[in-house]
Amino acid sequence: MENTIHPTKVISIPVAYLSIVMAAATVLLLASLHFLSPEFNPSWRMVSEYANGRYGWILSLMFISWAISSWALAFAIYAQLRTMAAKIGLILLITAGIGEALAAVFDINHEPFHDIAGYISIFGFAIAAMLISTYLSHTQPWSAHKKALLWSANLTWISIVVLVVAFAVMIGTFMQSGAKVDPQAQISVLPAGVIGLVGWANRLLIVVYCLWVLMIANLMLKLRENVS
Repeated sequence: MENTIHPTKVISIPVAYLSIVMAAATVLLLASLHFLSPEFNPSWRMVSEYANGRYGWILSLMFISWAISSWALAFAIYAQLRTMAAKIGLILLITAGIGEALAAVFDINHEPFHDIAGYISIFGFAIAAMLISTYLSHTQPWSAHKKALLWSANLTWISIVVLVVAFAVMIGTFMQSGAKVDPQAQISVLPAGVIGLVGWANRLLIVVYCLWVLMIANLMLKLRENVS
């Protein structure tokens, strides 16, 4: 039997709006860096590399707004998550927000802390999205939007696969090119024959994660309006 949780049990509608605003701000801040720091080729330079540009503070704001969007959504929806799996998803969403916030403090020049923050946010968020969306898709009145819930959640782990494949392709083609580069040198152009799409894959992942937050928060508000 499906669980029935009335959408009016949402703790804070204003916080749901906050998650929407912060998720949208994350995407806009990321987009702005493409214009403010054009020296970082977005096709193969990772988002975290913007920390070494003139507008590293905007990157920090992006990570902070991303963290707030995750935490706000977790607070807004926690009353609707009743099973152990869903609650684990909630904890992972909060943890992912911690990873996103840590990335604002420990930039790419602070390894291994930045790497750890990245792993926490990337993998924690994807698992959280799957657990939460799967639970909601079997819960009234959310089940009416089952396809959107499951598709948006599955896109999170698909974006991880795309990122991993893009990394593998770049490394593989780099090795085949026979190019030798000083690891201490700042590379501005990829050697001929190297396929660099990892930067776009990295950006896609962030956008997909933010879209999941936007989708969940918007559905929450829509369901609330339907019973008002």
